[in-house]
Amino acid sequence: MSNNKTLAVPALGGEQSLNRYLSEIRKFPVLTAEQEYMLAKRYEEHQDPEAAAQLVTSHLRLVAKIAMGYRGYGLPVSDLISEGNVGLMQGVKKFEADRGFRLATYAMWWIKASIQEYILRSWSLVKMGTTAAQKKLFFNLRRMKKQLEAYEDGDLHPDDVTKIATDLGVSEQEVVNMNRRMMMGGDGSLNTPMRNGEEGSGEWQDWLADDRPLQDETVADAEESEVRHDMLVEAMGSLNEREKHILTERRLKDDPQTLEELSQVYNVSRERIRQIEVRAFEKLQKAMQRIAGERFMPAPA
Repeated sequence: MSNNKTLAVPALGGEQSLNRYLSEIRKFPVLTAEQEYMLAKRYEEHQDPEAAAQLVTSHLRLVAKIAMGYRGYGLPVSDLISEGNVGLMQGVKKFEADRGFRLATYAMWWIKASIQEYILRSWSLVKMGTTAAQKKLFFNLRRMKKQLEAYEDGDLHPDDVTKIATDLGVSEQEVVNMNRRMMMGGDGSLNTPMRNGEEGSGEWQDWLADDRPLQDETVADAEESEVRHDMLVEAMGSLNEREKHILTERRLKDDPQTLEELSQVYNVSRERIRQIEVRAFEKLQKAMQRIAGERFMPAPA
């Protein structure tokens, strides 16, 4: 794995070859759990490049699917896929089959991390200096705007700014500034032809859904959901009882309680409840990140 050129990954030379690449990677078979385990052990114990190649190529569709989720940042999808493939190779290199997870679940963390780092390097706002909180805001703002149905072209409504700032633990001014920067970046249309000027080449939106379910993605989603639930339960142990109760009532219930209701329970102001909620959420996030690092990002040998 030290030489990525030994892997039989189809060529991806730019937007003109993307259509062909997406067709080619569908030809690689999806591995069963037993096949995946045996290949992983072969690479882990003998550094077998053929085993590594099979592990990588069987998950290239997963990389493409994840990369498509980041197409709104104004960067070529082919570049996002290429960066995701680098993350996949790193995931294969560090994968330990005896831990009990499928490779798709483990590699997903590496794929997303590689793509996100590429996006951050490519956006001018990052060159100005970006804190961990700003990175979190950068990658969550579009999703939260969609949840709030905040589709306006200009500045966000003050209530939406407050909601996003509270949920992500950043200042309201940071939300306003980030929203303006991202609007300047612009989004690509999903109706853009994949090959300009060619008939029958299809549009970007044609690739949003595969006509066949991806077994590796289905397994990864199911396992990731279970893993995240276990991590959340473990991370909740970092909170005291009051923090745990307030965070649960405010963010983990289908019908959350209001600040006013909780302020009456604890006989404090609504602002105090809000502060406890924000602090508890920050503690929970840090605990989740620590647990994820321990489980999925082992230190290099």
